[in-house]
Amino acid sequence: MVTGLWGRIEQQDFRSRIRGTLLGAALGDALGAPLAGLSLDAIRTAHGPDGLTGPAAAHGRRGRVTAATQLTLFTVDGLIRAHVRRDTGVWHPPTDVHRAYRRWAATQHDWGPDERREDNGWLAQEEWLYARRDPDRACLTGFGDDVLATLDQPKNPAARGAAAAARSAPFGLLVGWEPALVLQLTVECAAQSHGHPTAHLSAGALAVIVHGLIRGDSLDAAVQRTLGLLGARPGHQPVTDALQRATAAVTQGPPGPDAVEALSPGDAAPEARDATHALAVAVYCALVAEDIAHGLRLAVNHGGDSVSAGALCGALLGALHGETALPPAWLAELEGRATLLELCDDFALEMTQGPALHGPSASASAPGWLARYPRG
Repeated sequence: MVTGLWGRIEQQDFRSRIRGTLLGAALGDALGAPLAGLSLDAIRTAHGPDGLTGPAAAHGRRGRVTAATQLTLFTVDGLIRAHVRRDTGVWHPPTDVHRAYRRWAATQHDWGPDERREDNGWLAQEEWLYARRDPDRACLTGFGDDVLATLDQPKNPAARGAAAAARSAPFGLLVGWEPALVLQLTVECAAQSHGHPTAHLSAGALAVIVHGLIRGDSLDAAVQRTLGLLGARPGHQPVTDALQRATAAVTQGPPGPDAVEALSPGDAAPEARDATHALAVAVYCALVAEDIAHGLRLAVNHGGDSVSAGALCGALLGALHGETALPPAWLAELEGRATLLELCDDFALEMTQGPALHGPSASASAPGWLARYPRG
């Protein structure tokens, strides 16, 4: 997108929606973390008849995020690096995003940042990220080597889970891209760990919906646009069906745990659950939400993948309403909030002011940018 098209008000709104998307996803992730692996009955036994109504302790304290947020951060880092590298004439975003995921993989087995790695940039120096927070096995194996997968030869072709979708909201922030290109990039990057079409097309669907919201569409309009794009993709039917179930459920009775449970059967065996369940829950809860807190409570209180459903719903609601609509008491306890905000603002700067940061005449104006986001 041409920098001259960005007025001050447009830049402020864009930054607010970026923050809303990424902070909202992290809030949903943290809210769902204490409920991972619990049935709806077990959630009610532990937290009362209304289920979990606010942040609870997971991984040692309230507000802690999981691998879903960790990977989302590295997705943003990879997208910024891709835009920076355009100056060199090298333009292949899947490679840059995959390298970012490889840097995340190092946080899962190293004790802390390795300063000898020249391509780390600033994000991989954040010590709090060096912690295992229930990473999906497909992510660990998919990012275990430098081999770049393709849609014809994806990694983990049987992996159907929602972990790829849970890290994919940042692709929707590429507002200068056409929706079809956002979908293509997202599915290519999702296939680096989750090779089944159900998984990588769910990731693509989430990104395209976010993209529509960032551009000012209503949630229903963004979903309908996504359905149109998915129709041309092989293996789209389960994802298309999930989105249609979510929109149909809005008119089938008052919102509540029973409606959510019907979209993501909590009594199904873990291996029978897939990314479409979390996507359907997230879209439904975002459509019926009275506010962001209400939508996130609905999204996590069920027997399915509470973490992914919460992260996806938070991304949708944050993109729709912006950062000022996020529940402040929940934000105050969110792990890594300063890092998230810094990365959000860096992404906004890169998308709106990139040439001034690292273009041919930028060496004197932003000498530290390439240290933060190396081209290598």
